[in-house]
Amino acid sequence: MARHLCWFFVIIGHLALELCAQNPVEDKVTFEAAFQGRCGHGSPCEQLCYELHDGMYECDCRDGYILHKNGYSCAELNSTSPSMGDLGEFIEDAESDELSPDPEDEDAVEDILYMRGASFVIHLDPGPEVGSSSPPISPNDSSPDAREDTNEIPNHIIDPSPTSQGQTLEQKSTPTTEAVVSTDPACTLECGPGGNCYVEPRRADDGSQVSQAGLEATAAAATRLTEASFAQRCQCPLGRGGDRCQDESEVRSPRFTGSGWLAFPALRAAYKHVQLELEFRPEAWDGVLLLAGERDDLQGDFMALILHHGFVEFRFDCGSGVGIARTSETVKLNEWNTLAVYRHRWDAWIQLNGGRRVQGRSKGLFSRITFREPLFVGGPGNTTGLERLPVTVGFRGCVRHLEANEHHYRFPLAPLGDAANGFDVEECTADRCSKVPCSHGGKCLTTGGDTAVCLCPLGYTGDLCETRVDLQVPSFNGSSYLRYPGLGDSSLSWLELGVTLKPTAPDGVILYNGHHSDATGDFVALYLAAGHLQFTFDLGTGPATLRSENPVRLGEWLEVRVSRTGRLASLEVDDEPPREIMAPGAFTQLSLPLSLYLGGAPATDVYSPKLKTTASFVGCIQSVTLNRREVGILAEALGGVNVGNCGHACEARPCGDAECRPLRERFTCRCRPGMPHPCPELDVYEASPGTPIPGPDPGIRATKPSHYERAVPSFSGANSYLHFSDADTMKRIISFRVDINMRFRVSSSSGLLLWSGRQLDPQETMDANGDFLALGLDQGYLTLTYNLGSGEASLRYNLTRLDDDLWHRVRAVRNEQWASLVVDSGTGVSVSSPGQLRQLNTDTGLYVGGAPDVVRTTGGRYTRGIVGCVSDLVLDTDFSVALSSPGQATNTHSCIP
Repeated sequence: MARHLCWFFVIIGHLALELCAQNPVEDKVTFEAAFQGRCGHGSPCEQLCYELHDGMYECDCRDGYILHKNGYSCAELNSTSPSMGDLGEFIEDAESDELSPDPEDEDAVEDILYMRGASFVIHLDPGPEVGSSSPPISPNDSSPDAREDTNEIPNHIIDPSPTSQGQTLEQKSTPTTEAVVSTDPACTLECGPGGNCYVEPRRADDGSQVSQAGLEATAAAATRLTEASFAQRCQCPLGRGGDRCQDESEVRSPRFTGSGWLAFPALRAAYKHVQLELEFRPEAWDGVLLLAGERDDLQGDFMALILHHGFVEFRFDCGSGVGIARTSETVKLNEWNTLAVYRHRWDAWIQLNGGRRVQGRSKGLFSRITFREPLFVGGPGNTTGLERLPVTVGFRGCVRHLEANEHHYRFPLAPLGDAANGFDVEECTADRCSKVPCSHGGKCLTTGGDTAVCLCPLGYTGDLCETRVDLQVPSFNGSSYLRYPGLGDSSLSWLELGVTLKPTAPDGVILYNGHHSDATGDFVALYLAAGHLQFTFDLGTGPATLRSENPVRLGEWLEVRVSRTGRLASLEVDDEPPREIMAPGAFTQLSLPLSLYLGGAPATDVYSPKLKTTASFVGCIQSVTLNRREVGILAEALGGVNVGNCGHACEARPCGDAECRPLRERFTCRCRPGMPHPCPELDVYEASPGTPIPGPDPGIRATKPSHYERAVPSFSGANSYLHFSDADTMKRIISFRVDINMRFRVSSSSGLLLWSGRQLDPQETMDANGDFLALGLDQGYLTLTYNLGSGEASLRYNLTRLDDDLWHRVRAVRNEQWASLVVDSGTGVSVSSPGQLRQLNTDTGLYVGGAPDVVRTTGGRYTRGIVGCVSDLVLDTDFSVALSSPGQATNTHSCIP
């Protein structure tokens, strides 16, 4: 059976030779020995056997051997190039297998010579000598005689040498398919050692258009027109640069211009298996990234990595059809991309940026790829026949990592690197990060030119993020930002924002929160533009912008307050009168699901194009308040970059075990959770010459002011409370409806916040159905309990724990029998009291923060008051209880902010 199959290949080879003889174009016929049947007993394979699909098998050899031309024998590997000795050996083997045809049959001999692994060039005899009466035949001559003559080959020479295997790696001019008398101008540039003077067409935007009249002009006119349509430049070899290749250059991370390339030695031991890893930074959607194959005309086996319309394609041909694996996502332009490619025999997969693996499969029976040509990177090199690929231009961009079958390629010219040659390759300035080893998880960022900087995570600073820093008051240097959860739906109709900051540059984004990742839709932004503070917001129907009347004073602390209710917004900067604006359109709600950024953002494309600046903020940000809740600037940040210390007095930790709270140039000390208020021997300080601050650094001095700016009461938990019994307060408590809006901070897990009930005689106990209303904490969670006279109702808010010594806002609403609780603009919970009674009737007045004899007053429901502060108490949305002027204050202090 094998003998018949071999005769079959001889016949196929004979037919192929006849076809080649009719075509003067250089070509070769290759075949890979495949046998019908299965591996096992009776197969002629000398060493290895692989079963193919469609009932076929092929032979192979172990490492160090190469498959013989007969398809089943193995010879020791000593050269990748076929030799004349190999050809003679093949002929002898063929004769011994009774495959030798009649010696007089020339065609049969030629069939034997056309085999896989060897190719031949058919040269036409030169045309008539000078002075011959036969005129030369122009390729454009379309006469029947001319066509007939070109199909005849009167004499030919068979050159049995293989195709170029890379010994001559010269840059080839772009081939032209037009067979006209050349009018290209002569290239006259002196391009130094190894450089090529190259004539290339000008781009259409260069203003040089070739008209039809010009093509019909005289030769001199055509030459002038051509010179105007082409440009001369030098293509410099690898290691040289400059307009005339006069400069020496070192290329460690190459950048390709679209017309250049690097050449490496042909791939070895890769005919069955190839694994590639590549890091590249494209600047255009199309280009040849990598090319390797059997011949320099791209006929026969090859593999190619190309960018096509932004997608990466891996194309490979084992000799019987092209297989394609194409990424499902496009590359990221001007960003570093990672690419992994794996091929084993017919099958391949490709993976871009760690995404989905996409598979491909080559056609036909053959599964090996022969690599004889150099491995070209960044362009097609001296390869022709690029019509087999959908892209013929070179790659534009940078490559900084290339690995093939575990060999890591070095890009400099040998012997310093692995490159054999190259043209139009320069050093990639985007890869300056290879020289900047950022520590502690820092990320390198190029800033243009030859510089790069490290983006340091929170808690680290320094050129290489090598220094740990104890952050107190954050500063921003123009490349910094902090990231927080977005406002989401917490500010749909109402937003209050307060920021205390000290800017040192007139432009920069202070705060930004958006809706869509493409910078469209709703957003809010607070920023500096030309020294003026601006607040811009968009509810979905167009932006509205508020601008401060005067420019801010750089280097000084200032406070900004922003308020928005529906479409109406106001901006107040320090003591300036508020400025108001109404947003256009009919939308009134604001949805901001993306991250909130403070001081900047990772990239400027985060910002809406409606902002007046995209620069990052430079300066210090001391405090941020959102919807009357103080944000822990550092504690609540999800991440940040390049944030340093502002140089505030709090950096010396003057409060000891207490927390140092910055207050513009001054600071206050706030007790840790569980400590009494106020902290012992600690008070408010202002940075100025005076008495030394108590703390570890006596070199920092401050003075103690005589009073607090605001009177915010604090409670110690034991017989500490405020009492109100005035008519304005009580008429809002004793009614069918009550609306309590309260802001507080507690460090105790349990305690009474607010109480109103019935008077008791000293010997009496609390009536089981006596009216009362109580608001307090139980194991850190807020509880509302009330009785209207016909049964007790209790409501517990389990969604937020409140004993964290941070400011929280609670809203408790009772409407007849129904009551609801909302904490920090979260989800509301509700309950209904039993019975039919609907009004609260109490006569004790209103106690805040605790009560006298708490256990007896509350009937054992609470044993103590809160340890903490209460800053706001609003009844019925419009009546603010004067906490600084109670009817009675027992054991209360001024709260440390």
